[in-house]
Amino acid sequence: MRHGTEPEQDPASRTTSMSAYPDTLSLLRARRSGDDTAVDALFARMYGQLREIAHQRLRSFRPGDTLNTTALVHEAYVKLVDQGRAEPQDRGHFLALASRAMRFVLVDYARSRSAAKRGGGSDDVPLDAIQIAAGERAHDLLQLDSALGELAELDARLAEVVELRFFGGLSHDEIASATGRSVPTVKRDWARARAWLFRAMNEADGEG
Repeated sequence: MRHGTEPEQDPASRTTSMSAYPDTLSLLRARRSGDDTAVDALFARMYGQLREIAHQRLRSFRPGDTLNTTALVHEAYVKLVDQGRAEPQDRGHFLALASRAMRFVLVDYARSRSAAKRGGGSDDVPLDAIQIAAGERAHDLLQLDSALGELAELDARLAEVVELRFFGGLSHDEIASATGRSVPTVKRDWARARAWLFRAMNEADGEG
C-alpha cells in the first residue's frame, strides 16, 4: 500500500498489462516473488471489480438507501480470491488494496453527485457508521477524502486504519490481523484518526 500519495491518473486506466496474470492469486504470488508490477495490476483489478459492483448497487438505490462498504469489499474479495479456492498468504495487503480501491470508487461517485448538485450545507460525518448515503453525503465524503490525504502526510499508519475501517469496512480485529498490530493499538489509532479528521473537517467547514 502506498502511503500518503494519490495516483496521477484514474486507476482503471493504468497501463500495466494484466494479460500475464490469469487470476488474482497469480498476482498475489507474483507480488510475493518480488514482481512490483503485480501491485498495479492487482489494484486495477480490485478497482474495476469494486466499481462494477458499486455501479450495479447504486443503479437500484432509492433516496435514503445506503451503500454498505463492508458488503462491497467482501463481495469483491470472495469473487476475486476464491477463484483459486485458497486463502492468499498476504491477505492484509490484498485488503489494503481493496480498501484503497473502494475509497476511489466512493470518491468518484461523490464527485459526480457534487457536480450534479452544487451548494448546500453538510453535517458531521459519522465515522463509526460504516455506511455511505447514496446521495446525501457526497460533500462530506469529498471533505473526508481531502482530510485523509493530509493525515496520510502526517501519519501514514493512522490514514491506513481509516481506509481499512471506513472505506474497507473492516472490524478492529480484522485490521489487527491484516496489519500485524494489536487490537488495542488499532483502537487507539482509530480514535486518534477520528479526532484528527473531525477537527480538520470542521476547520475546513469554517474556512468555507
